[in-house]
Amino acid sequence: MSDGVPNWNESIKQAQVNMRAPVLKRFYKSAQAGEAENGFALLLDGRPTRTPAKAKLIVPTRTLAQAVAAEWQAQGETIQPATMPLTRLANSALDGVAHTMAATVEEIAGFAGADLVCYRALEPEALAARQAAAFDPLLAFAQAALGVRFLLAGGIMHVPQPEASLKAVRAAVEAHDDPFALTALHGLTSLSGSVLIALAVAREAMTVEAAWAAAHVDEDYQIEKWGADEEATARRAARAREFAAAAFTLEALRRP
Repeated sequence: MSDGVPNWNESIKQAQVNMRAPVLKRFYKSAQAGEAENGFALLLDGRPTRTPAKAKLIVPTRTLAQAVAAEWQAQGETIQPATMPLTRLANSALDGVAHTMAATVEEIAGFAGADLVCYRALEPEALAARQAAAFDPLLAFAQAALGVRFLLAGGIMHVPQPEASLKAVRAAVEAHDDPFALTALHGLTSLSGSVLIALAVAREAMTVEAAWAAAHVDEDYQIEKWGADEEATARRAARAREFAAAAFTLEALRRP
């Protein structure tokens, strides 16, 4: 912490810790979205709610508020935060990213220096072909949407990217100047390992399904070759829900 301002890691970790609080029994009958100052609130039995850090849980659009309320309405006798990715994202946005916007931009833009789609397998040929099919459209997107090119690397050897490309990505990330949009973009980036994948989803140049598949080309190839691990499959499913929630948030922010 510096001069009383929390850094990005501290803010996000605290938001995550708060969402891992002991499971609570359901204490409300109904969850709805309602109008509030500067946005829309989650109402539990008609009363507005707050985040774990006591900020007012107000989101920018009715669509997003209704989706958050639906997560709460779907809870059973106990509240399970792990089944509420939109609520988790809203808490992270309000309790964390809202206070660390610049640091979050740095975190996201930093992926461009070693983006997943720039690192290609030299062999086997089948994997290299799959990577090309999944990643080349993303490089084409970067050229068309951002006006830049990225250099490819064979294997894991680091290849510095052109400064103009890094600056263009940073500008694209900075355009997400709302805490909710930036939190969603961070989720897409960190879960996929690619800021180019995240930006393609954000700009509706790639579907959520295609983006998730592109991010897991290598993993899927290994699964086909060696089989799936049950625990790894469960973790991936959980991450997929978080990824979809981040994409939905960006879509919901474009709606009234």
